[in-house]
Amino acid sequence: MAETPARKPLPRPLPTPCHTTKPFWEAARKGKLALQYDPLAKRYQFWPRPISVVTGQQNLEWRIVSGLGRVYSYTITHVPTAGFEGKTPYIVALIELDEGVRMIANMINVRPEGMNIGMRVKVDFEKLSDEINFFAFEPTE
Repeated sequence: MAETPARKPLPRPLPTPCHTTKPFWEAARKGKLALQYDPLAKRYQFWPRPISVVTGQQNLEWRIVSGLGRVYSYTITHVPTAGFEGKTPYIVALIELDEGVRMIANMINVRPEGMNIGMRVKVDFEKLSDEINFFAFEPTE
């Protein structure tokens, strides 16, 4: 029986910043986490959108946030998506930021057996290109 040749890993897909997301990616490139804030509703939102998801207004402000939060939930991925071959198992977590929004992100600098719900985490950034730093989270301890 013939062996199946090893498949060449695909490059990790890069986001394409647009008018709405450009401030987010510019902050990330500087190692900062920026979120949109609706001053009328007094709430943050994530993913970036052209209008507030609460009020429907176009009054959003970009604010640098702490990048601190807790693991709300997580999964351990054993079958990689494109660009993550050779990194399994890896952890994808739902992070609830101290500012109240939830973000899905990769966990770094932690092994699967070290994960737990409620774990305190902080944002970190993975440099994917000269233009893109992608957010990830790691334990604070």
